[in-house]
Amino acid sequence: MDEGDVWDEEEEILDNATHCPVCEEMTAHDILREKKIANGADFKLRCLSCQHVHTVEFRPPPPANIPFILTDGPDSQRVVLVVDADEEFVVGDVFEEADMLWRIHQIENKAGQMTSADSARNIARITALRTDMVRVKLTLTRGEESTADVIVVPQDTTFTGSHHMEHNGETWRIRAIHTGTGRTMRGTVEAPDIKRMYLHEPPNPEHFTPRTPRERRQAWKEGRLGFNPNPERPKEHIKKGVNPNPPRNRSNKKKRT
Repeated sequence: MDEGDVWDEEEEILDNATHCPVCEEMTAHDILREKKIANGADFKLRCLSCQHVHTVEFRPPPPANIPFILTDGPDSQRVVLVVDADEEFVVGDVFEEADMLWRIHQIENKAGQMTSADSARNIARITALRTDMVRVKLTLTRGEESTADVIVVPQDTTFTGSHHMEHNGETWRIRAIHTGTGRTMRGTVEAPDIKRMYLHEPPNPEHFTPRTPRERRQAWKEGRLGFNPNPERPKEHIKKGVNPNPPRNRSNKKKRT
């Protein structure tokens, strides 16, 4: 099992984990029953580690009304947006409003102080500037080490899972793309819809040499040799002196005179 497989397994467990009162830690659970309660729900769960059955109450945080000053060139307008009280806002983040993209320029908390990040419950006002650029958050993994980074790209940029991309003079493979609704490892996602991209260092192609055309096509498909949507038969597998497209067999019968 390689490091990528471990990463996938951890992601899946975390997606379905909650605190078990018997194990006294975060563990994976089966959902036995779900009961809707107003805007929330009660979940009857069974811990996959100790088989303990317990109920978890989920209630969404109360909404918060935040005034936004949106500036588009010389024009500014004030709008009030309703968001979850625990939603985090960070200077530089981009959001969509009125079919346009805006970048957070300043955040003022309820104490009248400017801050670079805070949760909605503590924010008094946010100013934002219209932008055609989007910040995409990255997690870059090389071996067992991971680092965070950010790239700024035009809003119409798309990224595709399993494809290769250049970043800071190096080639990386897009291992997965997280959106607000899930994760994709093969699909194509527009930059404004990306919450975070996970990049892994691609295998060194010098350590893998396909032996047959079929093996080479499969390697292209899996991204082990880069990205090539129409892999061709490699020349190194064509024997010297042999026509790769031999003529059809002709009859040996002689023509009658």
